[in-house]
Amino acid sequence: MTLKNFNIADWFSFYRVMASPLLISLLFLEERELFSWFLLISYSTDMIDGFLARRLKITSARGSQLDSLGDQITFTIGLIGLLLFEATFIKANYVLILVAFSPYIIQMIIAYIKYHKTTAFHTYLAKISAFIQGVFILWSLFFEPEYILFYGMIIIGFLETIEEITLIFMHDKWKSDVKGIFWVLKERKEHKKRIGKLILRQAPFTRDV
Repeated sequence: MTLKNFNIADWFSFYRVMASPLLISLLFLEERELFSWFLLISYSTDMIDGFLARRLKITSARGSQLDSLGDQITFTIGLIGLLLFEATFIKANYVLILVAFSPYIIQMIIAYIKYHKTTAFHTYLAKISAFIQGVFILWSLFFEPEYILFYGMIIIGFLETIEEITLIFMHDKWKSDVKGIFWVLKERKEHKKRIGKLILRQAPFTRDV
């Protein structure tokens, strides 16, 4: 993965990685407002790079992996920001947070053991989960934590992680841009039908006399 090979969508993803030192610095300085605005910019690039990749048809495994890395870094820094600026809320709900995000740690471990890198499935459920996570974190930083968004983030995030773990076991090799379990099963079913039709076409024609 070299910079000279980056396309425009990759650069937006790469911004989220490069912006992490700035965001961490703002956390140390306890600049809540500046941190919130720059975090908003990072989340915005997540929507932009995906749109550009699909619009310009420049999706790639490299781009998917870079996008996932940027997402994970941004989400982690956002959580640290919540821990720093909304410590009371985090302490009041830390048990639920730990229970909900434990499967995520398990999923990361399984992915590294099997693929030696993180997943980049980018399922529909993952996109919904990332959107809700971003909305909750930004809303909490700009205003105050909203429990409806919090519970929604926990539930969707838990379901999305379970789906990711299931997809890891369904794919022996690393694969990017998988819509979800339903679409994988549908694709495999259609593939079996095509193979069956191909076998029937190649079989010798026989007829009882």
